[in-house]
Amino acid sequence: MRAISPVQNSPLILITLRAFASPFLALGSEPFAFAMEGSENSRSSPPDSPQGAKVLVVTSVMLSFISFWRAAAIVLSDLASTAYYIGGITERAIGEAAPYFIFSVMLFAYAVRLVYIESCSIFTRGGVYRVVRSSLGENFAKIAVSALMFDYVLTGPISSVSAGQYLVGLFNSLASQFKLGFSLPVNLSSQLIAICVVLYFWRVNTKGIGESSENALRIMQITALMIAIMLVWCGVTLYERGVEFPQFTIEFNEESLGFLTHFRLGEKLLSGEILGPIGILIALGHSMLAMSGEESLAQVYREIEAPKLRNLKIAGFVIFVVSLSFTGVFSFLAVMIIPDEVRLSQYADNLLAGLAMHVVGSEEVRLGLQAFVVFVGFLLLSGAVNTSFVGANGVLNRVAEDGILADWFREPHKKFGTTYRMINLITFFQLATIVLSGGDVYLLGEAYAFGVIWSFAFNAFSMMVLRFKDKRPRRFKVPLNLKLGEVEFPIGILLVLAVLLSVATMNLFTKSVATVSGVLFTLFFLLLFSVSERLNQRAKEAQKTHHQKDALSIEELQKLEKFNQEIGLKITPEEIGSTKPKRVLVAVKNRANLEHFANCLERTDTDEVDIIVMRVRVLKNGQKFEPEMQRDERRLFTDIVNIAEDVGKPVIPLIVPGYNAFYSIVNTAKELGASEVYLGESQKFSMETQLEELAMIWGYERKDEKEKMTFRIFDTETRKAEIEL
Repeated sequence: MRAISPVQNSPLILITLRAFASPFLALGSEPFAFAMEGSENSRSSPPDSPQGAKVLVVTSVMLSFISFWRAAAIVLSDLASTAYYIGGITERAIGEAAPYFIFSVMLFAYAVRLVYIESCSIFTRGGVYRVVRSSLGENFAKIAVSALMFDYVLTGPISSVSAGQYLVGLFNSLASQFKLGFSLPVNLSSQLIAICVVLYFWRVNTKGIGESSENALRIMQITALMIAIMLVWCGVTLYERGVEFPQFTIEFNEESLGFLTHFRLGEKLLSGEILGPIGILIALGHSMLAMSGEESLAQVYREIEAPKLRNLKIAGFVIFVVSLSFTGVFSFLAVMIIPDEVRLSQYADNLLAGLAMHVVGSEEVRLGLQAFVVFVGFLLLSGAVNTSFVGANGVLNRVAEDGILADWFREPHKKFGTTYRMINLITFFQLATIVLSGGDVYLLGEAYAFGVIWSFAFNAFSMMVLRFKDKRPRRFKVPLNLKLGEVEFPIGILLVLAVLLSVATMNLFTKSVATVSGVLFTLFFLLLFSVSERLNQRAKEAQKTHHQKDALSIEELQKLEKFNQEIGLKITPEEIGSTKPKRVLVAVKNRANLEHFANCLERTDTDEVDIIVMRVRVLKNGQKFEPEMQRDERRLFTDIVNIAEDVGKPVIPLIVPGYNAFYSIVNTAKELGASEVYLGESQKFSMETQLEELAMIWGYERKDEKEKMTFRIFDTETRKAEIEL
């Protein structure tokens, strides 16, 4: 044995293991009778031979992690996709000044994003629901999440229908160019395409976020190429034709004023007698749907890899740069390049296709450019459907964890481990919306704004309340904070909130479709949550009546993670799903002693190393191994999952049966080829005794003197030791 320098300069316990273990090495093949925790028969051999031991692998729902590029791609699939339809919708509502307001909204979106980043620094499983519930209570949280679900349900239909509009528009252009003599019905064909897109991403998200985030990243890479090509091409066009910025002219119509048309104020706005701050707020309200996607950033934060908060900030900045240069700049280019007489009449629902057809170049070249823009748009808009699934699924998971949504929805898919029943519910609502909308993008856009603006307002107000209610140190704060004595005033959050509330209130009067449909949808989800919560309450009462000693309460079941369980696997890397070239093993026993696990997460690069978290289920002599997780195991591995998520590193949970805890740990590490083993402090044995036991077993088990294994043991008083055997 070679002693290694102590961890973090802590005392190293030196023991002469080779001399201590030598007398036992001559015992031949008979297993050692080592002391073990929780066993009445310390001289029993393991239940299976090392090669034949069967283990229980537990897999958590969505316990996978993605890079900041993938996180940004998921959000941009929604946020950047609005560039394909926001220009036509906004100009139809407020006139030629639309690009100025769209650009302003893209700038303001970064301020809203900072509020979300601060909320994520407090809640790993965050978002509007968790933030509002923590600050304003459960009832307000239900209202906020109901409005938010309206946003997500509308994201899929408006994006997929818009994708269909671009695709059908391209087909009809080609049909006209080649004189085919027929064209497709735009709205009906768009609906059919939208249904296919929704069904595709239903399948992808049922498989899991790892695969869906990969798709989102590839889509954004192609989109970035298209943005670069179009920016250069439009720049050349403006250079040849001259630059003329659109006029800042706001023109409302009865459709864009909604309920206000029935009042004198609406008459004055229609006639242009007044504008002022009210007109500015109305115009901003019609542009705010360009800012969708922020909530998805909070929902996907759970999946961002380490260093978690740093990667979130980088993702936020990437989103800002791409969305501003795409949605903000292209809204100007469309008005500057496409002639006024054809912009709204021919290209209102596929504005970027019209931009491609009006740059410099021959008709054949421009038609090819249009095809490229439409192809990218179809991918990007379809990707927004993926974002709606990811975000809505995350929101419903948060609600279900608190018992407001029936626990039945959280049951993981037997093969993929995803909450597929929630995904099915989202799919149903999106397909119904596509059918009911008739393929009208403007109608969907007007309704879409309701959930966007109100979810942002709820989140900002709740974060302001939490600044005074929750005094915990923040790893990140929205800038502009004024401290007077012991009280800090969040000026930055207050300014964001003032804008959001003003615009949201104005939208209630000007967006009649959004107000009516949004309120009805919100009431529906409130009813669903109320009924579901009442069913959960009845289940709690029934459990109290028929109380079982070892049964978990309904409240605890809702807090515990859902796990899939695979029984009967052998202890091999392939069987347990370990794919990295190296492995470390962390032995855990109880929830109060997980410091060594946290230390392993901090020290280990999971790009190259799999972290296998193992609990030994110590059996009494002759006891049969039950394939179901015990309640203390569910509690323990729920904590393991939460810690891993907070850090942003994946783990493989494992339950191994055995009569001897030390033997099971060493044997499992050997069979998996682990280079390091982490252990915590034992309540029964000193650190010296643990090292002695491990040394004896390893000395017997290893077949080759060249085989090395490092054992690290940590106790609660920060005394740490490591040895290499």
